[in-house]
Amino acid sequence: MTSMNNNSKQTPIEQKSVGEYLFDCLKQEGITEIFGVPGDYNFTLLDTLQQYDGIQFYNGRNELNAGYAADGYARINGMSALITTFGVGELSACNAIAGANSEHVPIIHIVGAPPEKSQKDQKLMHHTLMDGNFDVFRKVYEPITAYTAVVTPNNARMEITAAIRVAKEKKKPVYLVIADDVVAKPVSVLDELESPLTTSNQDKLQEAADHVRRLLEPAGRPVILVDVKTVRFGLETAVRELANAMNVPVATMMYGKGAFDESNPNYIGMYAGTFGSSEVQSIVESSDCVIAIGPVWADTNTASFTAKLNPHNTIEIQPDMVKIGVSEYPDVQAADMLQEVQQIGYRSKAKPEKVSFPYEEITGSTDDPLKAASYFPRFQQMLKEDDIVIAETGIFYYGMSQVRLPRNTTYISQGGWQSIGYATPAAYGASIAAPERRVLLFTGDGSLQLTAQEISSMLYYGCKPMIFVLNNDGYTIEKYLNVKTEPDEQQYNNIPAWSYTKLAEAFGGNLFTKTVRTNGELEQAITEAEQECDEKLCLIEMIAADPMDAPEYMHQMRKFKQQQM
Repeated sequence: MTSMNNNSKQTPIEQKSVGEYLFDCLKQEGITEIFGVPGDYNFTLLDTLQQYDGIQFYNGRNELNAGYAADGYARINGMSALITTFGVGELSACNAIAGANSEHVPIIHIVGAPPEKSQKDQKLMHHTLMDGNFDVFRKVYEPITAYTAVVTPNNARMEITAAIRVAKEKKKPVYLVIADDVVAKPVSVLDELESPLTTSNQDKLQEAADHVRRLLEPAGRPVILVDVKTVRFGLETAVRELANAMNVPVATMMYGKGAFDESNPNYIGMYAGTFGSSEVQSIVESSDCVIAIGPVWADTNTASFTAKLNPHNTIEIQPDMVKIGVSEYPDVQAADMLQEVQQIGYRSKAKPEKVSFPYEEITGSTDDPLKAASYFPRFQQMLKEDDIVIAETGIFYYGMSQVRLPRNTTYISQGGWQSIGYATPAAYGASIAAPERRVLLFTGDGSLQLTAQEISSMLYYGCKPMIFVLNNDGYTIEKYLNVKTEPDEQQYNNIPAWSYTKLAEAFGGNLFTKTVRTNGELEQAITEAEQECDEKLCLIEMIAADPMDAPEYMHQMRKFKQQQM
C-alpha cells in the first residue's frame, strides 16, 4: 500500500520531533511497552524513547525473539511495536513479522536507518549490501506487511497515522523506516483528522441477510463454527450473544481455539475433520446450516482438508464480506452481519448436544510414566479462569487444542505460520502485556532450544510464567509428519540433550524447577509451582518415557498421511 496526499488545511498546534510524534501515536493506541534490540542506527530512537514518559523499552536477546514477543504482546493488548536496526536487525525479525501477517497480528515495526545524507550520497554503509541501495529491505517487507513507508519530517504525520490505521483495520503488521538523523528533527503536529469509519454497503448487507434468512428459517440442525478472525477482529461478544440467542451447538476450528467460551453449555468442542472428535465431526458435517465466522480454510485448520462442509449450506462471515455457496456479498462488515443474523430470531428448542470431551477424566495412576493421555487431563484440571495459555507448535499444539479452557482464558498459538520456537518469546511478550495474569507456556525440548534465551529476558524483567517443557528427545512432531522414513532413522530430527532445569544457573536468575517422570511427580510439581509462581518463574521438565508418545490427533494425522502415500 502506498501513501496518499492530504491537502486538508489545518492549524499547527505545537512542534515535536518525529520520534516524539511517533511515540505519541503509539501511546494513544495503548502501547506502553516496545520490544526490540538496540543497534547504532536506532540509537536516536531509543534515546528519545528513554526520555519519553509512558512507554518502556523491553530488550530481546535477538531481533527474531523480540518480534515473537511483540506478537505475543499484541494478542493480549491489541497492537504492539518493535524497534530494530537497519539490515541485519530487520532481516532477523522478518520471520516474526511474516508470521504476524499470516496470523493477523498488528505490529508496528520501526526500523532505524543510516543518516539521510549518507543515503542520498549512496555511501557504502555497514549493515547494507554495499551497493548504495537503501530501499532494498523496505521492498523485502512489502509483501509481508500491509503498509511500508520511509518517514521524513515532511510526511511523518501522514505516514505514521496511515500505518497505524492500516494495522488496526487489517490486523496486519506495518513497516516504518526512519533515518537516525531524522528522529530528532521537528515535525508539524496538526489537528488530527478523524479516520472515516468503515461501514457496510447497506444493499449488500440486506441481500446477504435475506439469503441467510432463506437458509436458516427452515433449518433443523444449525451449527455455529468459530475461527481465528473472531478473535483478531474483536467479534467474541457478538458471537457469544448470537450463540446464546440461537441456542445451537458451537464448535471452534483449530486456529480459533479459545475464540468462544468453552464453558458455555452450547460448546461442543473442536471441529478438526477426521483427525478430531467423531462426535463433533458428525454434528457439524450433518448440519443443514453452518454459520462459519472468520474461517481460514488452510491445511492445518481443516485436518489436511478432511473437513467437509456443504458450501451451499455454509454461511461464511468474514470481517468485510459474506459468502454463501457461489454468492459473495462484499463490503459487509462482520459485526453488522452478526447483528442481522441475530435479528432473524431463530431459536432452537432442542436441548444442547451432549458430547464427550477427551480430557474430562483423570487417567493413569500416580506411579505411571508420563503419557499424553494422562498429562493433558491434569493440565485441564490445573487451568483457571483468566489464564493465558501459550502452546508451542508440535505435541502441545495438537494436544492442548483438545483441552477444555475455563472462562476468560486467552489462548495463544501459531496455527498457520507454525514457526517452532515462537511460543517462548511470545510468553515473554504476553507476560509484559498482562503482568497481573497467570501465564502458562507449554513447549517442547526441540522448540525451546531455538529461543531459550528469552527465559533470560523473562528473569531480567521479573516475569513469572509457569513453563512446561516436554523432553521427548527430539522433534517428535517432525517424526510424525515424515511418513516416508521410520522415526528411528530420522537422525536429523534428534537434538542435543540439555539440562533444562539448570537454565536458572546459566541465566543468573531465581527459578523454581522440577524434573518429573510420573503422573504423581507432575501433580506434585504443579502444586508446588502454583505456590511459587507469585514470586518466581517456574519451569517443570517432563521426561517422556516414550519419545513417540503423542495425543490422538497426531496418530490420526500420521495414519492419514500414510494412507495418502
